[in-house]
Amino acid sequence: MELSAVPVSKPADTNFIFGQSHFIKTVEDLHEALVGTVPGIRFGIAFCEASGKRLVRWSGTDEAMIDLACQNATAIAAGHTFLIFLGGGFFPVNVLGAVRAVPEVCRIYCATANPTEVIVAQTDLGRAVLGVVDGEPPLGIETTADIADRKQLLRQIGYKL
Repeated sequence: MELSAVPVSKPADTNFIFGQSHFIKTVEDLHEALVGTVPGIRFGIAFCEASGKRLVRWSGTDEAMIDLACQNATAIAAGHTFLIFLGGGFFPVNVLGAVRAVPEVCRIYCATANPTEVIVAQTDLGRAVLGVVDGEPPLGIETTADIADRKQLLRQIGYKL
């Protein structure tokens, strides 16, 4: 078995969701879940089919996000994984519940804009995702001032009252 770290290639401020599913129907169901949750959402989906034609299946509403999803799915190349790239300032928190509710979705590995690496194992059968490295390690424990900053930010961007 060979292990590798596959970097997710994207612009620094682009958010994405990386997960695992189990059926070709995933692409259409994820598309419907996203457009049904956030009107006008800009996104691209790519799904690595693990049997049959074994294609990278794709859908979306934004060509640049579709391209990012397809490029990264091809690089990761692990069966039944999917990537959803969000464009135009949309965030995973806005759609994560809908993505999780799609019956084919088995697991969400991460939902982030951080630099990310996917840890992949290669065997004779194929490739598997062992996990992800999402961002960098902490530099310390938050202080009282950091707590106040965190709370202010959440209210400023509308996630808390």
